[in-house]
Amino acid sequence: MRKLVGLALIAGSLLVSACNTVEGMGKDVGSAGDTVAKTASDAK
Repeated sequence: MRKLVGLALIAGSLLVSACNTVEGMGKDVGSAGDTVAKTASDAK
């Protein structure tokens, strides 16, 4: 579980660092949040 959440956070930070606009950053952060939530739901 911890590995999955860690990987999701790393992937999210990579997505955030790759965006060029504020709007893009918002989409990237939302995507990372969705990934973390899905990982948490799958681990239940």
